[in-house]
Amino acid sequence: MKKSLMIFCILLAFVMALPVYAQEQRSLEYKIGPQDLLEITVFGLDEMNKTVRVSEDGNITLPLLGEIEVQDLTKSELEQKLARLLEEKYLQDPQVTIFISEYQSKRVSILGAVSAPGRYELLGRQTLLHMIAQAGGMTDQAGDEIIVVRETEDGSSKSLRIPLDDLVIKGDSSLNIPLEPGDIVNIPIDMMVHVYVFGQVNSPGALEVKKSNIPTLVQAIAQAGGFSDRAARGRVMIKRKNEQGEAEEIKVNVKAIMKGKSDDVSLKENDVVFVPETIF
Repeated sequence: MKKSLMIFCILLAFVMALPVYAQEQRSLEYKIGPQDLLEITVFGLDEMNKTVRVSEDGNITLPLLGEIEVQDLTKSELEQKLARLLEEKYLQDPQVTIFISEYQSKRVSILGAVSAPGRYELLGRQTLLHMIAQAGGMTDQAGDEIIVVRETEDGSSKSLRIPLDDLVIKGDSSLNIPLEPGDIVNIPIDMMVHVYVFGQVNSPGALEVKKSNIPTLVQAIAQAGGFSDRAARGRVMIKRKNEQGEAEEIKVNVKAIMKGKSDDVSLKENDVVFVPETIF
């Protein structure tokens, strides 16, 4: 996973280095929706200069014009609509300017192992990697997959599970999906835990590993530098506490495992592996 995160950081730097659309350019393609905040200016008609929030029904109310449906219009489309309505009754060639000061209707939530979790504006077509970059990128606690929760047309929800290695390491572009308004992107936190290897190994001590990827006994010994010359490979001891909190000891013949005569042993969080000294 460290390699995955390193490559993701490179991708993040690339994404952030891309030209950023100006607010005005982005708002041109944005479809106005409920709870968006609009600043409206009409040159020469001060009573029309208002800041209004779009209602849940997708409407706004303005002096002279009353209630107007604005949902799913772009900024330029709404400017043209207001200009047309004003020209019919009040002004010749009215100059209308719309500024979207708050984008509320098109947002996604980025949660979990990112630097800045929260809700982010979804302006135009934005992909999964781009929005994760907007949230500051993934932390080193990121798990092995990304979960996107999306509401369906019937009001239920579905979960899309995206393997992180396939997206980042293998570069499967089909997994870099476009996000939709209301999507929840969750990058589950994979906590760091410890297993301990002591005795006749070359680098005894604590191994910090991800909870989802705790090494096997042979892997843990290898990460601890391997056996020393005086290791009793046939009498390795695993000490752990069971679910009732009681101490257990498991004796393992690692020599047999390495010869393919026995299966490797899966370790658990806080296991203590002790490799005794051989007796000559």
